[in-house]
Amino acid sequence: LLPTAKASTQINIAMAFYEGGSGGYAGYGGGSNNAGGGYNNNFGSNDNFFSGGMGQQQQPQQSTTSQPQQQQQQQQTSVNPNAMSGGMNNLFNPAMAMAAANAVATGKMGDNTVMMNMAESMGKQFLETGWAKAVPGLERSMVGLRPYFAVDNKYVKRKMLRVLFPFAFRNSWARQEVGADADGKISYALPQHDDNAPDLYIPTMSLLTYVLLCALCYGTAGKFDPDVLPDVTTKCLGFQVLEVIAIRIGFYLMEAQVPILDLFCYTGYKYLGLVINMCSGITVGHLLGYGHRAYYFTYLWTATAVSYFILKVMANCIPRITSAVGPKRQFMVLGFAASQFATCWFVSQTKFLE
Repeated sequence: LLPTAKASTQINIAMAFYEGGSGGYAGYGGGSNNAGGGYNNNFGSNDNFFSGGMGQQQQPQQSTTSQPQQQQQQQQTSVNPNAMSGGMNNLFNPAMAMAAANAVATGKMGDNTVMMNMAESMGKQFLETGWAKAVPGLERSMVGLRPYFAVDNKYVKRKMLRVLFPFAFRNSWARQEVGADADGKISYALPQHDDNAPDLYIPTMSLLTYVLLCALCYGTAGKFDPDVLPDVTTKCLGFQVLEVIAIRIGFYLMEAQVPILDLFCYTGYKYLGLVINMCSGITVGHLLGYGHRAYYFTYLWTATAVSYFILKVMANCIPRITSAVGPKRQFMVLGFAASQFATCWFVSQTKFLE
């Protein structure tokens, strides 16, 4: 009888182990996403193993009845990793990563078309996935600013030449029209397709470069202070805002409609001339000791070029027919152009030039 009892006990133990442990094996066979369910089911199989070892005959049935609960737990644990991976896909797109890796591997990082397409795809994905909607007004701001940063290297080179040497361009200064909507609002070509289109890339980069050059000038003179960076930036932006407000009032009196971002673009091109002035003053000052003279000599050229550039641009932005009771169109155009001389003078930093 003893051998028979031992044999029946061993059979019961084996049945309890395989029936209760199937959830554990299924958990391990479910893949990496179901790892949590596999661990939970293995603990259940261990309990069945020890309970069967104590000789309880009813424990295998209990493990069988608890098997649907284990499957439900396994399904719940298998959903969470997938949900997490779906959230991570919104932040990281493997297709974009593979495209960037292929571009690096094939040496196409220098191709502007490839980089522009990648940047456009990432921007659209950022807007469409809803992350931009988390910040109030961010999505609308990005959509409004996107056309002003649609530039490439060729456009930047041609635009810089047009700003610094406007007298050499005899062609038309009018913007290219690409169509009109049902309300009659005219749409224009993007900067990368039209040299006369305004952009914010060159003004932004020029302002940052000018601020860094001013900090370099202070540093070489031994007068550098971290407050120089915000002070120069605030001074430049403050004068530009006042200038835009004055021009906006002039357009309002003439009843001419011009977007305010276009005005920030046009008034921001003077920072390019300020960069040239500061580079000339620092270089000549270190080589010959005539930093002030070199700066102001360059200032006469850049201020005149930027003023002529604004003159041509404003002449094409302001409609030919304006309000009869408002200021004269010719006087306003000349006033806008002359304002570049004043603003370039006020934001100049020549105190520590040698």
